[in-house]
Amino acid sequence: MNKRFLKADDIRLVNRARNGDREAMDELVRKYTDTAWRYAYRLCPNEDDAADLVAEAFARVYTGLESYKEKSSFSTWLYRIVVNCFLDRKKRERRHQHASLEAEIELEDGEVTLQIPDDALGPDEELEGAERSEILARAINLLPEKHKAMVILYHVEMLGYEEIAAVMGLPVGTVKSRLNRARLALKEILAPHMELFVE
Repeated sequence: MNKRFLKADDIRLVNRARNGDREAMDELVRKYTDTAWRYAYRLCPNEDDAADLVAEAFARVYTGLESYKEKSSFSTWLYRIVVNCFLDRKKRERRHQHASLEAEIELEDGEVTLQIPDDALGPDEELEGAERSEILARAINLLPEKHKAMVILYHVEMLGYEEIAAVMGLPVGTVKSRLNRARLALKEILAPHMELFVE
């Protein structure tokens, strides 16, 4: 299907939804839920958290339809909203105190020490491809949130610099320089595992 037709179709749906057409809003949600969820899951690899991000993003879409400008595609606007929901969530998490992973919990039968989950690769993940994917995903998760979002948009979602600039609300030059810094940071994180990434 022609991309221009898809964009025009989305604009028609947005305009109908702005005028109170619930079916048009439902159609936008149906059309983009999978795309939004895949991106949200890459940002926070937990199914429940990703689902919460998508729900929050579509709530913002619904309340913010008037602010959608037709300069960019609806999907680009949605990516931006998902990124903003993710960054807002991270800010909220940083503001709240978290219990120590080594804290003791009082139970009726005595005290139990919380354990740090074992992130080691299991026997089912011994294949080199699975191991490489796991290590790469962990490395991406160690990047600062904004760099992580850019790496996923460029290398996973395959968006171009201009589209990422629209999603992130940044000039193209800034996207290029930040993406370059993110790649350098990723290379440093992956240095102990480079044998897995060199063909």
